[in-house]
Amino acid sequence: MLSLALAAAIWVAVHIGIAGSPLRAAIAARLGDNGFRGLFSLISLASITLLIMAYRAAPHMALWTTPPIALDTLALVMLPASMLFFASIASPNPTAVGQDATMASGAHGVQRITRHPMLWSFALWGAVHMLANGTLAGLLFFGAFTITALAGMRSIDRKLAARHAYGFMILARETSVLPGAALVAGRTRLVAGEIKWWVLVGGFGLWILLIYLHPRVIGLAAVPG
Repeated sequence: MLSLALAAAIWVAVHIGIAGSPLRAAIAARLGDNGFRGLFSLISLASITLLIMAYRAAPHMALWTTPPIALDTLALVMLPASMLFFASIASPNPTAVGQDATMASGAHGVQRITRHPMLWSFALWGAVHMLANGTLAGLLFFGAFTITALAGMRSIDRKLAARHAYGFMILARETSVLPGAALVAGRTRLVAGEIKWWVLVGGFGLWILLIYLHPRVIGLAAVPG
């Protein structure tokens, strides 16, 4: 279990201590943005490999038992997570790598719900699996992803505000970190047609695919029989 805790700490440190800190700017100043991205990708790959290996080797000590009805509910929570993920890659996403130039055009599509759709999909995925797993190993493994996703939202905001102050001001005025907050506050509104029908179908299809593959790849059914 110590190895898993250490691997989880390394994963969090890599994403918060490097990507989300002034250290990123120092490295990028020497290597350039593309050089930093390449180096960071290699470090991330190494750290996630270490994390997965440690999780597989760790004893899975139960902390709680999740009842079947709660597992059904958690499976449903994966539907919006799948929708957010698919929408984040199928449409312009100003907070994604290399797409920050689109910020000045303001909110559009899924950005009106949250300006961090991909990170929210990861955060929901991690939280769902922590609760469903109910083990110390699951808490450490999935918790590491949840922490980095949630912390990454503010980190990306700070980076974009520093790089593109005017564009980020426009985007932030019409969007929110918390899903739906900008809509409730009246700073934006959903516009028919901005989220294409095929994006919704794709998100739903991804959810169905994950449920289908879960027992075949992971060995456990996503929805109790």
